[in-house]
Amino acid sequence: MGELVEVHSSPATTTPVTTAPPLQLNCPSMSRSPLLDSVPKTPKSPFVTRLMTPVASPMKKAIVSMQGYLEEVGHFTKLDLEAWLPITESRNGNAYYSAFHTLSSGIGFQALVLPLAFITLGWVWGIICLSLAFTWQLYTLWLLIQLHESESGTRYSRYLRLSMAAFGEKLGKLLALFPIMYLSGGTCVTLIMIGGETIKIFLHVVCGNTCSQKLSVVEWYVVFTCSAIVLAQLPNLNSIAGVSLVGAVSAITYCSLIWIVSIVQGRPDEVSYDLPKATSEAARLFSIFNALGIIAFAFRGHNLVLEIQGTMPSSGKHPSRLPMWRGVKFAYLIVATCLFPLAIVGYWVYGKEMPENGGMLRALYERRHTPKLPLGIASLLVVINSLSSFQIYAMPVFDNLEFRYTSKWKRPCPKWLRTGIRVFFGCLAFFISVALPFLPSLAGLIGGIALPITLAYPCLMWVLIKKPQKFRPFWCLNWGLGLLGMVLSVLVTIGAIWGIVTKGIEIHFFKPQ
Repeated sequence: MGELVEVHSSPATTTPVTTAPPLQLNCPSMSRSPLLDSVPKTPKSPFVTRLMTPVASPMKKAIVSMQGYLEEVGHFTKLDLEAWLPITESRNGNAYYSAFHTLSSGIGFQALVLPLAFITLGWVWGIICLSLAFTWQLYTLWLLIQLHESESGTRYSRYLRLSMAAFGEKLGKLLALFPIMYLSGGTCVTLIMIGGETIKIFLHVVCGNTCSQKLSVVEWYVVFTCSAIVLAQLPNLNSIAGVSLVGAVSAITYCSLIWIVSIVQGRPDEVSYDLPKATSEAARLFSIFNALGIIAFAFRGHNLVLEIQGTMPSSGKHPSRLPMWRGVKFAYLIVATCLFPLAIVGYWVYGKEMPENGGMLRALYERRHTPKLPLGIASLLVVINSLSSFQIYAMPVFDNLEFRYTSKWKRPCPKWLRTGIRVFFGCLAFFISVALPFLPSLAGLIGGIALPITLAYPCLMWVLIKKPQKFRPFWCLNWGLGLLGMVLSVLVTIGAIWGIVTKGIEIHFFKPQ
């Protein structure tokens, strides 16, 4: 079993006995099997044909058995340093975990402002654009799941690695590094702002000004950040599956609660659905671009799909894309049942009166005669969901920082260093949230730059990696969607710049309100 007879096509050559190194046979990080490379897959001479029967039958069976063993222990999984990093440290994930993580990262505060897009687009075009965006981003999710494992057996467990493999090392970093870092670190900063402000709203609903005025906004940021840092001590992505489950349940509950309470409250008498009058055709056009950006930003989490799939075991017989896609399909069925009612009901109830800051939660809070119980529960659930989402969005940052240590010292991070990294990142995110409280006003501008991560890059990477036949339907579809996604990113960015120029932006450092 430990030896292999290497067969050559020339009958005049003796057949040396080669012993396979035991370390290679037992190493789970091996990306290819040396046994499979040393044996021809098809007979190339009559001599080989004679050797393959019946004497070689036991050897052939042994090779097949060894191949199955190698696949089971991870011959599709290149571990090396990955066994020490938070994302790939544990590979016992499953379809349930993928659904929890996808829901926790896919539903968030962006959904509460979806009705703002309908103010500009109207009923018909609002629903059409929302449906097209949902289908488009679900398709790009499927592409990323398929690209996670290459034909050579390499697993791309990080979006940046896949981008570098498709576009080249330099261009891949240039295109994907900043958007990925923004979608991770920038989202964590925004979550601190939303979480701290919502805690204050919750206490104001429960006990009025008596409790909510005791601490300032910055102090509520501190409370949220400390809670997030404590949760961040969980070691790896699989270990926060329970946290993601809590976050997913809280997101589904508050989304459903908000639109149900809005329907029960009914529409105000002064509600209007008239499209806003634009001062010029250019202003009208750029407001449409802004509305498309609001819809596109509602679908998030593509920068985490490969990382979530990287927590799953994979082999030739049981590739990770199958349970991952099952979990994603289930998750996005629930996402649709949350986002579509929020957008449609929110616009139906509030029309043009929807507040830009806070969306439906703010509208419900400012409305008279809103029952305190559902409003308090919704506010508390938003805080819980923000804490849960912080963990999964911060994990790529933790992984990248720990990678710097492990790649240099060739050993896993000690516990004290891992704790220090997470405390440092939490404090840094808190500092940015206090120093740049106007950052959410730039979300449209920065989000437009990051939009290709969701809509364009997956299509282009699929064409570059899979290399389908030119001008075939799938080739045309992915090139078309990829280029359209890049154009949409430019238009959304221009629309955001136009909005900043026309409406202005209040810049105040270290003065969160």
